[in-house]
Amino acid sequence: DTYQLITFSTQIQDLDGVMAISTSQGLMNPANRFLKRIMDIIGGVLGLVILGPLTLYVWLRVKLEDNGPTFFKQKRIGKNGEDIYILKYRSMVENAEELLFKMMEEDPKIKEEYLTNKKLKNDPRITKVGEFLRKTSLDEFPQFINVLKGEMSIVGPRPYLHREIPDMKESYNSIIKVKPGITGMWQVSGRSDTEFEERLKLDEYYVRNWSLWLDIVIILKTIKAVFAKRGAY
Repeated sequence: DTYQLITFSTQIQDLDGVMAISTSQGLMNPANRFLKRIMDIIGGVLGLVILGPLTLYVWLRVKLEDNGPTFFKQKRIGKNGEDIYILKYRSMVENAEELLFKMMEEDPKIKEEYLTNKKLKNDPRITKVGEFLRKTSLDEFPQFINVLKGEMSIVGPRPYLHREIPDMKESYNSIIKVKPGITGMWQVSGRSDTEFEERLKLDEYYVRNWSLWLDIVIILKTIKAVFAKRGAY
């Protein structure tokens, strides 16, 4: 019984004539978790250096457009199912949640698209500055504060919404074993174009197959995807 933890690091071993399967401990290993935390602190500090001038720019753009709040705070699912409040630059109108449910009631196509992808490709709730922030993924930058607080990692599963728990099904218990990330497997595998079910599979893969090299590859691919503005909306 490998407790669903088989990874590509699995090896067949001969233990005194008995065949055994060795599995990678990944992020269950305290040394690996410590190493990942060190990476998060370094990345978080570097992110904050950029966050200051970027916040000033976003604040000016928001004031010119609708004079609303610059930041958006939302409750998400953290490690072990605990509540965390992630920070983002506000990219939608202030009553976005209420407007979404109204749109879903009035238009079956919008409801079907949102229930399938948990996103809308041509979302009328997005502001002009929000469209720019989302295409460049700059709206995620305030989450470096969550990383320094220890609530998130630079790389990890998507921080899911509580209303998405029923749709996560058995994937929920695997994904909440680690901290959610600013970026992750699904973000570099199509970003917003990736359907919800596929995101779950990619996040489960990450949890079971974590390695320092995998984190580095994901960070490099994230930078490439952001500059290419591929699949973000």
